[in-house]
Amino acid sequence: MLRPMMTKSRHVLVLSVGFAIGALLGLAHGARADKPPVSGSDLPWQDARTLADVLERVKREYVNPVDDHQLLQAAIRGMVSSLDPYSAYLDGDAYDEVKISSSGQYSGVGIEVSMEDDEVVVVAPLEGSPAAQAGIRSGDVIASIDGVPVNTTTLADTIGRMRGKEGTTVKIGILREGGDEPLQFVLKRSRVDLKSVKAELLEPGMGYVRISQFSETTGDDLDAALKDLRKRNGTALKGLVLDLRNNPGGVLEAAVAVSDTFLNSGVIVSAKGRTPESKFEMDATPGDALDGAPIVILVNGGSASAAEIVAGALKDNHRAKLMGRTTFGKGSVQTVIPMSGDRAIKLTTSLYYTPSGISINHRGIAPDIELQRDPKPPSVAVPDDAPLLQRDADVKRALQELKLPTVGGSGSVTASARLR
Repeated sequence: MLRPMMTKSRHVLVLSVGFAIGALLGLAHGARADKPPVSGSDLPWQDARTLADVLERVKREYVNPVDDHQLLQAAIRGMVSSLDPYSAYLDGDAYDEVKISSSGQYSGVGIEVSMEDDEVVVVAPLEGSPAAQAGIRSGDVIASIDGVPVNTTTLADTIGRMRGKEGTTVKIGILREGGDEPLQFVLKRSRVDLKSVKAELLEPGMGYVRISQFSETTGDDLDAALKDLRKRNGTALKGLVLDLRNNPGGVLEAAVAVSDTFLNSGVIVSAKGRTPESKFEMDATPGDALDGAPIVILVNGGSASAAEIVAGALKDNHRAKLMGRTTFGKGSVQTVIPMSGDRAIKLTTSLYYTPSGISINHRGIAPDIELQRDPKPPSVAVPDDAPLLQRDADVKRALQELKLPTVGGSGSVTASARLR
């Protein structure tokens, strides 16, 4: 998911919602509803009456007593979540989880999920998490948690049920493509420490950097990792494999910082929405940490959102070659808007565009070099502690590509439509 780091309150929105709820409460308790709306911007009167009638019927006839607060909270949650799979009303723990995941640490099983066609789909398991270690994959559908079917009307409920106290267990039922019966995974919740960057030398002069997600510290973590690689190499790097496979995204500014690390100039990303804050363009600043050395970026169907911003920026600016499989295709920006009472709404506010002016929403980014989906396993099992080039055929293929004279080089393109 892609989130700008935003803390500014939207008081106008809060007042508008408060006014609407007040009007509905008045209707639900018998206020007259004969007066038509004054203008097209007012609450649609017939819809407001229908909602008020439903509220009153539920309060009077539902099998268990429910109060106004409970019903209106549910109405707000449904209103926001019906907009798209990524918008949500955040209260209590849900809001805390958004703040924690942005900062880089939480307790749970480590799965990034989205709602697609009324199914809770795994975008990617976070590297090193209980979910990743158990074998949960990108594209898996979460069918049940602790034997109870998931709520397909809101992601917050599913996420909340997977989170919990460190050391406790949760049973997750998974539907996997090609399988007839659900797979059952019993996972022990742990502190998921989102160390988003790790690096190693593949061979003298050739570096490897894995970014597992984009948090507030990712840009600084990348700078430190590259500095360490140069130190271990004893001189500047001759090439880099940047691994964004199964990276579910994260904070917008972190994606921009990572892209800017390897660009001297050019557009990184632009976005368009309805408000002034949702329209922006972010450009690279002078200074390429690799001084033009070639880059190959590994991507797959689990590379989403902020990961796609980096892939699109470096591809369109002719700074890197993409290798792997087509990315997830999440080209929207969500803004977390704080409200009163330790609540917030996570609202889709923009669509973003790659430097060439293309929206990748629901389309993804095709790699320059496509790799087979599931490379054949080696005839002899490779130990988990074996060198990366022996364990990962995609990384080995990327290294081979790095050594070709046609890869890499600095350059830039201009976005076809600059959004200011």
